[in-house]
Amino acid sequence: MLGIENLFAFMLTALFFIMTPGIDTIFVLNKSIAQGRKSGIYATLGINAGVLIHTLFAALGLSVIVANSAYAFTIIKYVGAFYLIYLGFLKFKNRKDFLPTNDEKKIQKKGKNDFWSGFFTNMLNPKVALFFLAFFPQFINPTQMENPAPFILLGLAYALIGIVWFLILTVFASIFSQKIKNNPNAGLWINKLSGFVFILMGIKIALSKN
Repeated sequence: MLGIENLFAFMLTALFFIMTPGIDTIFVLNKSIAQGRKSGIYATLGINAGVLIHTLFAALGLSVIVANSAYAFTIIKYVGAFYLIYLGFLKFKNRKDFLPTNDEKKIQKKGKNDFWSGFFTNMLNPKVALFFLAFFPQFINPTQMENPAPFILLGLAYALIGIVWFLILTVFASIFSQKIKNNPNAGLWINKLSGFVFILMGIKIALSKN
């Protein structure tokens, strides 16, 4: 079908990879617990928008440049690491209430910030590009490797699976956030813990090799 082979096997394997805890999972859980369901939803959409951009790069062959160029890989790696460490320091030093405000304008603005934070967290992780280059071709007919359509369709399927899974996580995590809503000390410690985790993830990306 349009150059794609074993679509069911792809979807099953993709679900397994998506469910495996990583940076995206931690990011969505952090947003959902710390700021509520809407933040988790925006973060989910942002992350999977990043997935679609990686898919487009793979389809156009741009990800090959990242895979084969140590210079390009290093630049993206350090920019992504710096961004995560920056987010971590913001969370770590934040002493304000970590729960969502009732101000509609602030909620809307925060939602946009959560979307773009999720987007750049995914986009600036060069390992995602390398993963797609290694994973997608296994389910594409060898005669269609130069055709961008199979890459795009597989990327869309991957993003849809990711959205469903992360929305499930968001619902359960936001329920947990409601249980600690009246405990300001819990919110403070969650901010510090999530900040520490983001900093560790940034360091991990910075130390990663091509």
